[in-house]
Amino acid sequence: MSHGFDIGPAKGPAVPDNPVVAKLSRALDAFNHGLLMFSMAALILTALVLTYSVVSRYFFKLPTDWQDEASVFMLVGVTFFCCAYVQSLRGHIGIEALAPLLSPRVNAARMMFVDVLSLLFCLFFSWKSWTLFHEAFVEGQTTSSTFAPPLWIPYGMMAFGMSLLVLQIAMQVLVRVTNDRSAP
Repeated sequence: MSHGFDIGPAKGPAVPDNPVVAKLSRALDAFNHGLLMFSMAALILTALVLTYSVVSRYFFKLPTDWQDEASVFMLVGVTFFCCAYVQSLRGHIGIEALAPLLSPRVNAARMMFVDVLSLLFCLFFSWKSWTLFHEAFVEGQTTSSTFAPPLWIPYGMMAFGMSLLVLQIAMQVLVRVTNDRSAP
């Protein structure tokens, strides 16, 4: 099992052999990187909003009815917007207890199986997220607080982030299928 301390420097996404797949992969990587930068700014903004909330309640006795929900919404966006970037680096937690025991060919088949299974699960999760987004938008669902922001906002961020993760995993499967296996 890898905990991230022993994996060394980040290698980045696999480089595709196919020029068309390589171009699509670079575009997806650039988009993921841009979304990562946006998410970093949103995380800093979330910290500032929460700090403001604490200071205004403690020192000025002002009620805060929007800060908690706005922060939760931003954290939902940050979490789901960064999933595809983390997946591009294979940074999600994976148990690698079997990898050293398997031959390279069997290990490659195992990784392909895991990628396809992950793709199917994330595709289902993405579809369900889009249905939640649609229901919340059409029915005008809001949170139960006095601020009552619409629920389509976090559901939309979740659906978009999961769709991007599906694209990233599909790209990894496509790269694995199209790459030349005879190259070192």
